[in-house]
Amino acid sequence: MKDHMKDPAEFPKVKDIYPSSPLGDDIQGVPTGRDVEWVPLVDYRRNGVSENTVHGAVAWCSGSDVFHSFGGNVLCYGRSMMKPFYIKVFSKELENETDWRQKAISVASHNGTFEHVEVSQSLLSESEWGLMQTPLDLPLVQFGRQVRRPRRWYNNSSGHHAAILKGCRLKGWSRVGYTLPSHKVYEEFLQVVRSYLGEDYNPLRVARDGDGLPTVAMTVKQLAQCYAGLVKNRKEDWIWEAMVKNPDLVGGFNRLDTTVMKSGHGKVIAKEGADGLLGLGIEHPDYPEGLGVVIKIAHGWNPQATWYVARGILGVLGIELRNPYPLRRQKAFLVPGVVPDKYMDTLKTIPTWDEWDPDIDRWY
Repeated sequence: MKDHMKDPAEFPKVKDIYPSSPLGDDIQGVPTGRDVEWVPLVDYRRNGVSENTVHGAVAWCSGSDVFHSFGGNVLCYGRSMMKPFYIKVFSKELENETDWRQKAISVASHNGTFEHVEVSQSLLSESEWGLMQTPLDLPLVQFGRQVRRPRRWYNNSSGHHAAILKGCRLKGWSRVGYTLPSHKVYEEFLQVVRSYLGEDYNPLRVARDGDGLPTVAMTVKQLAQCYAGLVKNRKEDWIWEAMVKNPDLVGGFNRLDTTVMKSGHGKVIAKEGADGLLGLGIEHPDYPEGLGVVIKIAHGWNPQATWYVARGILGVLGIELRNPYPLRRQKAFLVPGVVPDKYMDTLKTIPTWDEWDPDIDRWY
């Protein structure tokens, strides 16, 4: 046990974490959302007048070269976008001990459907189910009248946790405290991240994610660099193939990352992350070192706005992603900076609306 655990005294005390002012505390080296140069990404207009403007940041990276950044180099937590990197810790152990559906659910933030729960549970024996420490939750996307009670398996990270527990057993690691930053799981995850960002990388902050695992503070540029690396190293393990083989298990019905992967036909992996993140790893002949693009929405999760931005980005690269469900009366417009200048003419040819009856936009 001692081999896998650090001294808890090394970690911050409650008084160092809990806020002391409703206006927020200043932390040296950690910019707040008030300090960031957020820019408009999507502009919703009704009859030409802006009603709603969605701000955020976008970064494009190939290899280690961040060649386009729009909206500032925002510091945020990678959240569920980093699940593929957590699972890289166990890629060798899980390769021959899991089928393709189990592999896909291991990096998922799933909707909590029957299929998602079934595949997640199959990673562990029933006697091991009690080890899983995801928070109690309801399905992420629910249909009809709900009479269910919260369960750990409904949590969108249940497959991810089950795979980590299975990986710990196969590695011979203790599964006690597997969600703690003092555990070997986190230590090895950090080494994976350093293999993409350099050995000098140390997170400015480590926080407890919604599913209980540690999440590290990274800039949007660093996240894009990680996703470019996923493309370049896609053949070193099974993670890329598992995601594109079973996109419905990675997210689910009408989820943005699932729809992107279906549209990419094996050339794109996508992963959503709270709060307001989308990571894209794109295989493209113009970027032999891999292309990573990350979208961060300033106000948090907004899949519709993120969808419009992703459609524009993928569209200029020759990958057609459908629009989200049509807007009535309001129309969405992209801000040009979401793509590099060389793609501007192509971006102008990608409408952010479908065919519509103009009579619904005016009085009869």
